[in-house]
Amino acid sequence: MRSGDSPRGWRIGELAAELGMNPRTLRYYEAIGLLPPPRRTPSGYRLYGAAERERLRFIRRARAIGLSLSEIREILQLRDAGRRPCAHVLTMLDRKIALLDRQIRALEAFRRELQALRRRAARGAYRRGAICGIIEHTE
Repeated sequence: MRSGDSPRGWRIGELAAELGMNPRTLRYYEAIGLLPPPRRTPSGYRLYGAAERERLRFIRRARAIGLSLSEIREILQLRDAGRRPCAHVLTMLDRKIALLDRQIRALEAFRRELQALRRRAARGAYRRGAICGIIEHTE
């Protein structure tokens, strides 16, 4: 058993604190099906085990690399069905990389437009205009 492991499990606040999450997030993940309903203590408190802890760590890491909750659900559903989801994850990552490449190109083009606007403004083009000629004369 690792340090910090609990043979009885963790209550929601304990597990959330350990993982740096808000207890409401755990409840939300349960509500949307990312986290299976945990067992309950006789007094009704949620009690999470090591499997839920690892699942939450996975979800947190997946969120950190930009996967949406929907994408994470797909991965977890594959795993829960007994399939290895890594090939699916590679496809997701390829799509995200392609999207980022498009966004980077668009941002670079936008940066060039702003730089051109700045150069025109430096030549005094902004002096004409009711409010600010830099913006009013951008077309």
